[in-house]
Amino acid sequence: MKISRTKFVILFLVIAFVFQFITNSLSLSEIRMFPAHGESFLGTGSQTGWKSIISNILLPVKAILIGPLLPYVNLLRQEPDTPPPFFLIGFAFYWTVLALTIYYIFNRIKRSKAEHNL
Repeated sequence: MKISRTKFVILFLVIAFVFQFITNSLSLSEIRMFPAHGESFLGTGSQTGWKSIISNILLPVKAILIGPLLPYVNLLRQEPDTPPPFFLIGFAFYWTVLALTIYYIFNRIKRSKAEHNL
């Protein structure tokens, strides 16, 4: 199935924001987008069994989606009244670059397979 670059990026952004919203809504301390002040990125609170399992499964995904943005988030948190759009713009920019990179890699792999089959 061929998908355009624009559709792929838009779909990636929508899925990333929905993923962030759902994991934050579950209030899983290990996979929150913004750890509480003084709390490590991996979280320290005790959790019930199912929350711990979900946290362990989703932590690598959250580390890729949010990990590189932690310095940006900490910079914005220094100002007490940072408007939320600044966070959304930063996430959207990073995730767009990430989506374009993934799209490029998938196209290279697909082209390589097509050339190999000729």
